[in-house]
Amino acid sequence: MNWRGAALRFCKVTGLPILEPFVRLIAGEDRNEQFKGIAKFVLVPVVAVGLFLGFWSFSARHVVANSVKLPGPKDTFTEGMRLFSAHFEQKRIDAQKTREKKIEALQLMQNAKKSEQAAAAADGAEKEKLLANAATLKKRALSAANYQASSSPTFVDQIFNSLQTVTFGFVIATLIAVPIGVLCGMSPWFNAAITPLIQVFKPVSPLAWLPLATLVILSMSSGGSQWLPIAFLTSGITVCLCSLWPTLVNTTLGVSSVDKDYMNVAKVLKLSWTQQLFKIVLPASLPLMFAGMRISLGVGWMVLIAADMLAQNPGLGKFVWDEYQNNNEISFARIAFSVIVIGLIGLFLDRIMIFMRNLVSFGNPQAA
Repeated sequence: MNWRGAALRFCKVTGLPILEPFVRLIAGEDRNEQFKGIAKFVLVPVVAVGLFLGFWSFSARHVVANSVKLPGPKDTFTEGMRLFSAHFEQKRIDAQKTREKKIEALQLMQNAKKSEQAAAAADGAEKEKLLANAATLKKRALSAANYQASSSPTFVDQIFNSLQTVTFGFVIATLIAVPIGVLCGMSPWFNAAITPLIQVFKPVSPLAWLPLATLVILSMSSGGSQWLPIAFLTSGITVCLCSLWPTLVNTTLGVSSVDKDYMNVAKVLKLSWTQQLFKIVLPASLPLMFAGMRISLGVGWMVLIAADMLAQNPGLGKFVWDEYQNNNEISFARIAFSVIVIGLIGLFLDRIMIFMRNLVSFGNPQAA
Protein backbone atom coordinates (compact mmCIF):
# COMPACT_ATOMS: atom_id res chain seq x y z
CA MET A 1 0.00 0.00 0.00
CA ASN A 2 1.40 3.44 -1.01
CA TRP A 3 1.64 6.31 1.46
CA ARG A 4 -1.57 7.92 0.19
CA GLY A 5 -3.65 4.79 0.76
CA ALA A 6 -2.08 4.24 4.17
CA ALA A 7 -2.73 7.85 5.19
CA LEU A 8 -6.37 7.74 4.04
CA ARG A 9 -6.84 4.44 5.85
CA PHE A 10 -5.42 6.05 9.00
CA CYS A 11 -7.87 8.98 8.70
CA LYS A 12 -10.82 6.60 8.42
CA VAL A 13 -9.80 4.18 11.15
CA THR A 14 -9.00 6.94 13.66
CA GLY A 15 -12.22 8.80 12.84
CA LEU A 16 -10.38 11.95 11.74
CA PRO A 17 -11.94 13.03 8.41
CA ILE A 18 -10.51 16.51 9.04
CA LEU A 19 -7.12 15.22 7.86
CA GLU A 20 -8.35 13.59 4.67
CA PRO A 21 -8.50 16.74 2.46
CA PHE A 22 -4.93 17.62 3.43
CA VAL A 23 -3.71 14.13 2.49
CA ARG A 24 -5.48 14.28 -0.87
CA LEU A 25 -4.17 17.80 -1.49
CA ILE A 26 -0.57 16.68 -0.84
CA ALA A 27 -1.17 13.69 -3.12
CA GLY A 28 -2.02 16.10 -5.96
CA GLU A 29 -5.75 15.48 -6.28
CA ASP A 30 -8.27 18.12 -7.42
CA ARG A 31 -7.44 21.27 -5.44
CA ASN A 32 -10.89 22.85 -5.64
CA GLU A 33 -12.50 19.72 -4.24
CA GLN A 34 -9.97 19.48 -1.41
CA PHE A 35 -10.34 23.16 -0.53
CA LYS A 36 -14.06 22.52 -0.17
CA GLY A 37 -13.24 19.72 2.27
CA ILE A 38 -10.87 21.97 4.22
CA ALA A 39 -13.55 24.66 4.39
CA LYS A 40 -16.07 22.08 5.61
CA PHE A 41 -13.90 20.42 8.26
CA VAL A 42 -11.70 23.35 9.33
CA LEU A 43 -12.94 26.82 8.41
CA VAL A 44 -16.62 26.29 9.22
CA PRO A 45 -15.90 24.78 12.69
CA VAL A 46 -13.45 27.63 13.41
CA VAL A 47 -16.08 30.22 12.48
CA ALA A 48 -18.66 28.40 14.63
CA VAL A 49 -16.29 28.34 17.62
CA GLY A 50 -15.54 32.04 17.07
CA LEU A 51 -19.25 32.87 17.06
CA PHE A 52 -19.73 30.83 20.22
CA LEU A 53 -16.89 32.68 21.98
CA GLY A 54 -18.36 36.00 20.84
CA PHE A 55 -21.79 35.08 22.21
CA TRP A 56 -20.12 33.88 25.42
CA SER A 57 -18.28 37.20 25.83
CA PHE A 58 -21.49 39.13 25.18
CA SER A 59 -23.41 37.03 27.74
CA ALA A 60 -20.65 37.45 30.32
CA ARG A 61 -21.10 41.24 30.25
CA HIS A 62 -24.85 41.05 30.87
CA VAL A 63 -25.46 37.98 33.07
CA VAL A 64 -25.18 39.01 36.73
CA ALA A 65 -26.82 37.35 39.75
CA ASN A 66 -26.21 38.04 43.43
CA SER A 67 -23.34 40.38 42.50
CA VAL A 68 -21.56 37.53 40.67
CA LYS A 69 -20.93 37.83 36.93
CA LEU A 70 -20.84 35.03 34.41
CA PRO A 71 -17.14 34.48 33.62
CA GLY A 72 -16.02 35.34 30.12
CA PRO A 73 -13.64 33.30 27.96
CA LYS A 74 -10.58 35.28 29.08
CA ASP A 75 -11.30 34.87 32.80
CA THR A 76 -12.14 31.19 32.32
CA PHE A 77 -8.93 30.26 30.53
CA THR A 78 -6.86 32.44 32.88
CA GLU A 79 -8.19 30.51 35.87
CA GLY A 80 -7.62 27.27 33.98
CA MET A 81 -3.96 28.09 33.48
CA ARG A 82 -3.71 28.94 37.18
CA LEU A 83 -5.15 25.56 38.08
CA PHE A 84 -2.50 23.79 36.03
CA SER A 85 0.24 26.08 37.39
CA ALA A 86 -0.92 25.33 40.94
CA HIS A 87 -0.68 21.60 40.18
CA PHE A 88 2.92 21.77 39.01
CA GLU A 89 3.88 24.07 41.89
CA GLN A 90 2.32 21.67 44.38
CA LYS A 91 4.14 18.72 42.83
CA ARG A 92 7.41 20.66 43.00
CA ILE A 93 6.86 21.39 46.70
CA ASP A 94 5.93 17.76 47.38
CA ALA A 95 9.00 16.49 45.54
CA GLN A 96 11.24 18.88 47.48
CA LYS A 97 9.67 17.80 50.77
CA THR A 98 10.17 14.14 49.84
CA ARG A 99 13.85 14.74 49.05
CA GLU A 100 14.29 16.48 52.39
CA LYS A 101 12.71 13.52 54.16
CA LYS A 102 15.03 11.09 52.37
CA ILE A 103 18.05 13.14 53.47
CA GLU A 104 16.66 13.26 57.00
CA ALA A 105 16.24 9.46 56.97
CA LEU A 106 19.89 9.00 55.94
CA GLN A 107 21.08 11.33 58.70
CA LEU A 108 18.96 9.54 61.28
CA MET A 109 20.34 6.16 60.20
CA GLN A 110 23.88 7.50 60.48
CA ASN A 111 23.13 8.78 63.99
CA ALA A 112 21.58 5.42 64.89
CA LYS A 113 24.70 3.61 63.66
CA LYS A 114 26.92 5.93 65.73
CA SER A 115 24.74 5.28 68.79
CA GLU A 116 25.07 1.52 68.28
CA GLN A 117 28.83 1.80 67.94
CA ALA A 118 28.97 3.81 71.17
CA ALA A 119 26.77 1.19 72.86
CA ALA A 120 29.22 -1.55 71.85
CA ALA A 121 31.95 0.21 73.85
CA ALA A 122 29.70 0.94 76.86
CA ASP A 123 28.09 -1.27 79.46
CA GLY A 124 25.30 -1.31 81.98
CA ALA A 125 22.68 1.42 81.99
CA GLU A 126 24.63 3.57 79.52
CA LYS A 127 24.59 0.75 76.94
CA GLU A 128 20.81 0.26 77.29
CA LYS A 129 20.26 3.99 76.93
CA LEU A 130 22.32 4.13 73.72
CA LEU A 131 20.58 1.09 72.22
CA ALA A 132 17.16 2.57 73.05
CA ASN A 133 18.22 5.83 71.39
CA ALA A 134 19.40 3.90 68.29
CA ALA A 135 16.05 2.09 68.07
CA THR A 136 14.19 5.40 68.29
CA LEU A 137 16.35 6.92 65.57
CA LYS A 138 15.72 3.93 63.30
CA LYS A 139 11.96 4.28 63.74
CA ARG A 140 12.15 7.96 62.86
CA ALA A 141 14.35 7.14 59.85
CA LEU A 142 11.83 4.55 58.64
CA SER A 143 9.00 7.04 59.02
CA ALA A 144 10.95 9.70 57.09
CA ALA A 145 11.91 7.23 54.33
CA ASN A 146 8.25 6.22 53.87
CA TYR A 147 7.02 9.82 53.82
CA GLN A 148 4.27 10.52 51.31
CA ALA A 149 2.93 13.99 50.55
CA SER A 150 -0.55 14.44 51.98
CA SER A 151 -1.51 17.67 50.21
CA SER A 152 -5.05 17.95 48.92
CA PRO A 153 -5.55 16.74 45.32
CA THR A 154 -5.04 19.37 42.64
CA PHE A 155 -7.25 19.88 39.59
CA VAL A 156 -5.03 17.60 37.49
CA ASP A 157 -5.09 14.94 40.23
CA GLN A 158 -8.87 15.07 40.19
CA ILE A 159 -8.90 14.64 36.41
CA PHE A 160 -6.82 11.46 36.68
CA ASN A 161 -8.97 10.21 39.55
CA SER A 162 -12.10 10.69 37.44
CA LEU A 163 -10.48 8.80 34.55
CA GLN A 164 -9.56 5.95 36.90
CA THR A 165 -13.10 5.83 38.28
CA VAL A 166 -14.82 5.80 34.89
CA THR A 167 -12.38 3.16 33.62
CA PHE A 168 -13.10 1.00 36.68
CA GLY A 169 -16.87 1.26 36.20
CA PHE A 170 -16.69 0.83 32.42
CA VAL A 171 -14.52 -2.30 32.60
CA ILE A 172 -16.83 -3.94 35.15
CA ALA A 173 -19.88 -3.01 33.04
CA THR A 174 -18.26 -4.51 29.93
CA LEU A 175 -17.34 -7.72 31.73
CA ILE A 176 -20.96 -8.08 32.83
CA ALA A 177 -22.74 -6.88 29.69
CA VAL A 178 -20.82 -8.73 26.97
CA PRO A 179 -21.35 -12.32 28.24
CA ILE A 180 -25.02 -11.65 29.03
CA GLY A 181 -25.49 -9.99 25.63
CA VAL A 182 -23.91 -12.95 23.85
CA LEU A 183 -26.24 -15.35 25.69
CA CYS A 184 -29.25 -13.16 24.88
CA GLY A 185 -28.30 -13.05 21.20
CA MET A 186 -27.73 -16.80 20.91
CA SER A 187 -30.69 -17.95 23.01
CA PRO A 188 -34.18 -16.47 22.40
CA TRP A 189 -35.37 -18.04 25.66
CA PHE A 190 -32.63 -16.39 27.69
CA ASN A 191 -33.31 -13.11 25.89
CA ALA A 192 -37.01 -13.33 26.78
CA ALA A 193 -36.08 -13.79 30.44
CA ILE A 194 -33.62 -10.87 30.57
CA THR A 195 -35.53 -8.32 28.45
CA PRO A 196 -38.01 -7.28 31.21
CA LEU A 197 -35.10 -6.55 33.57
CA ILE A 198 -33.35 -4.50 30.90
CA GLN A 199 -36.47 -2.46 30.15
CA VAL A 200 -37.09 -1.77 33.85
CA PHE A 201 -33.57 -0.87 34.99
CA LYS A 202 -32.18 0.83 31.88
CA PRO A 203 -34.01 4.18 32.43
CA VAL A 204 -33.10 4.43 36.14
CA SER A 205 -31.24 7.62 37.03
CA PRO A 206 -27.75 7.43 38.60
CA LEU A 207 -29.11 9.49 41.49
CA ALA A 208 -31.35 6.55 42.36
CA TRP A 209 -28.59 3.94 42.05
CA LEU A 210 -26.03 5.80 44.14
CA PRO A 211 -27.66 5.42 47.61
CA LEU A 212 -28.16 1.68 47.03
CA ALA A 213 -24.57 1.29 45.79
CA THR A 214 -23.34 3.14 48.87
CA LEU A 215 -25.36 0.89 51.17
CA VAL A 216 -24.03 -2.30 49.54
CA ILE A 217 -20.42 -1.12 49.61
CA LEU A 218 -20.65 -0.01 53.25
CA SER A 219 -22.15 -3.37 54.16
CA MET A 220 -19.39 -5.28 52.35
CA SER A 221 -16.59 -3.17 53.86
CA SER A 222 -17.89 -3.18 57.45
CA GLY A 223 -16.28 -6.54 58.19
CA GLY A 224 -12.71 -5.39 57.57
CA SER A 225 -10.45 -3.01 55.67
CA GLN A 226 -11.41 -2.30 52.05
CA TRP A 227 -8.93 -2.39 49.16
CA LEU A 228 -10.25 0.82 47.59
CA PRO A 229 -11.78 3.99 49.09
CA ILE A 230 -15.52 3.77 49.65
CA ALA A 231 -16.20 6.98 47.67
CA PHE A 232 -14.23 5.60 44.70
CA LEU A 233 -16.12 2.30 44.79
CA THR A 234 -19.48 4.05 45.11
CA SER A 235 -18.84 6.26 42.08
CA GLY A 236 -17.39 3.36 40.07
CA ILE A 237 -20.27 0.98 40.78
CA THR A 238 -22.80 3.72 39.99
CA VAL A 239 -21.07 4.29 36.65
CA CYS A 240 -21.18 0.54 36.02
CA LEU A 241 -24.90 0.24 36.79
CA CYS A 242 -25.78 3.10 34.45
CA SER A 243 -23.43 2.31 31.56
CA LEU A 244 -23.78 -1.43 31.05
CA TRP A 245 -27.13 -1.28 29.24
CA PRO A 246 -26.00 0.11 25.83
CA THR A 247 -23.28 -2.54 25.59
CA LEU A 248 -25.74 -5.26 26.62
CA VAL A 249 -28.37 -4.19 24.07
CA ASN A 250 -25.91 -3.71 21.21
CA THR A 251 -24.13 -7.00 21.92
CA THR A 252 -27.47 -8.79 21.86
CA LEU A 253 -28.37 -7.10 18.57
CA GLY A 254 -24.97 -7.86 17.05
CA VAL A 255 -25.04 -11.54 17.99
CA SER A 256 -28.64 -12.04 16.87
CA SER A 257 -27.90 -10.27 13.56
CA VAL A 258 -25.09 -12.63 12.48
CA ASP A 259 -25.72 -13.77 8.90
CA LYS A 260 -27.66 -17.02 8.95
CA ASP A 261 -25.53 -18.33 6.10
CA TYR A 262 -22.53 -18.23 8.41
CA MET A 263 -24.39 -20.31 10.98
CA ASN A 264 -25.54 -22.78 8.34
CA VAL A 265 -21.95 -23.24 7.19
CA ALA A 266 -20.95 -23.83 10.82
CA LYS A 267 -23.57 -26.57 11.07
CA VAL A 268 -22.35 -28.16 7.85
CA LEU A 269 -18.79 -28.13 9.18
CA LYS A 270 -20.11 -29.53 12.48
CA LEU A 271 -18.46 -26.82 14.57
CA SER A 272 -19.00 -27.04 18.30
CA TRP A 273 -20.85 -24.30 20.19
CA THR A 274 -17.53 -22.88 21.40
CA GLN A 275 -16.08 -22.86 17.89
CA GLN A 276 -19.18 -21.13 16.53
CA LEU A 277 -18.88 -18.51 19.28
CA PHE A 278 -15.21 -17.64 18.80
CA LYS A 279 -14.87 -18.18 15.03
CA ILE A 280 -18.17 -16.78 13.75
CA VAL A 281 -20.42 -15.07 16.29
CA LEU A 282 -17.96 -12.81 18.12
CA PRO A 283 -15.96 -11.64 15.05
CA ALA A 284 -19.18 -10.82 13.19
CA SER A 285 -20.75 -8.95 16.12
CA LEU A 286 -17.67 -6.97 17.22
CA PRO A 287 -18.56 -3.74 15.32
CA LEU A 288 -21.97 -3.45 17.00
CA MET A 289 -20.46 -4.54 20.30
CA PHE A 290 -17.91 -1.73 20.21
CA ALA A 291 -20.59 0.72 19.11
CA GLY A 292 -22.43 -0.18 22.31
CA MET A 293 -19.23 0.22 24.34
CA ARG A 294 -18.80 3.69 22.83
CA ILE A 295 -22.26 4.70 24.02
CA SER A 296 -21.64 3.08 27.41
CA LEU A 297 -18.41 4.99 27.93
CA GLY A 298 -20.12 8.27 27.06
CA VAL A 299 -22.96 7.52 29.47
CA GLY A 300 -20.47 6.50 32.17
CA TRP A 301 -18.51 9.74 31.79
CA MET A 302 -21.70 11.81 32.16
CA VAL A 303 -22.89 9.78 35.14
CA LEU A 304 -19.49 10.03 36.83
CA ILE A 305 -19.73 13.79 37.38
CA ALA A 306 -23.01 13.50 39.29
CA ALA A 307 -21.76 10.45 41.18
CA ASP A 308 -18.58 12.25 42.26
CA MET A 309 -20.65 15.18 43.54
CA LEU A 310 -22.85 13.01 45.73
CA ALA A 311 -20.29 10.42 46.80
CA GLN A 312 -17.63 13.12 47.43
CA ASN A 313 -15.14 11.10 45.41
CA PRO A 314 -12.15 13.42 44.74
CA GLY A 315 -12.80 13.83 41.03
CA LEU A 316 -14.07 16.49 38.64
CA GLY A 317 -17.61 16.30 40.00
CA LYS A 318 -16.43 17.05 43.53
CA PHE A 319 -14.23 19.86 42.18
CA VAL A 320 -17.25 21.48 40.49
CA TRP A 321 -19.37 21.11 43.63
CA ASP A 322 -16.69 22.52 45.94
CA GLU A 323 -16.14 25.53 43.68
CA TYR A 324 -19.90 26.12 43.50
CA GLN A 325 -20.02 26.27 47.29
CA ASN A 326 -17.45 29.09 47.25
CA ASN A 327 -19.89 31.25 45.21
CA ASN A 328 -17.53 33.87 43.77
CA GLU A 329 -16.39 34.92 40.32
CA ILE A 330 -13.13 32.97 40.48
CA SER A 331 -15.01 29.80 41.42
CA PHE A 332 -17.47 30.20 38.57
CA ALA A 333 -14.59 30.77 36.14
CA ARG A 334 -13.05 27.53 37.36
CA ILE A 335 -16.37 25.74 36.94
CA ALA A 336 -16.63 27.03 33.37
CA PHE A 337 -13.11 25.80 32.66
CA SER A 338 -13.86 22.39 34.20
CA VAL A 339 -16.92 22.12 31.94
CA ILE A 340 -14.67 22.60 28.92
CA VAL A 341 -12.18 20.05 30.26
CA ILE A 342 -14.97 17.53 30.90
CA GLY A 343 -16.18 17.99 27.33
CA LEU A 344 -12.70 17.62 25.83
CA ILE A 345 -12.02 14.47 27.84
CA GLY A 346 -15.38 13.07 26.74
CA LEU A 347 -14.44 13.82 23.12
CA PHE A 348 -11.08 12.10 23.58
CA LEU A 349 -12.70 8.99 25.08
CA ASP A 350 -15.23 8.92 22.26
CA ARG A 351 -12.43 9.10 19.65
CA ILE A 352 -10.69 6.17 21.34
CA MET A 353 -13.84 4.03 21.10
CA ILE A 354 -14.38 5.05 17.46
CA PHE A 355 -10.81 3.97 16.69
CA MET A 356 -11.31 0.61 18.42
CA ARG A 357 -14.65 0.07 16.67
CA ASN A 358 -13.14 0.86 13.27
CA LEU A 359 -10.30 -1.60 13.89
CA VAL A 360 -12.86 -4.43 13.99
CA SER A 361 -15.21 -3.02 11.31
CA PHE A 362 -13.95 -5.16 8.47
CA GLY A 363 -13.68 -2.96 5.39
CA ASN A 364 -16.27 -0.46 6.64
CA PRO A 365 -14.69 2.07 9.02
CA GLN A 366 -16.82 5.06 9.94
CA ALA A 367 -15.81 8.55 11.01
CA ALA A 368 -18.33 8.86 13.82
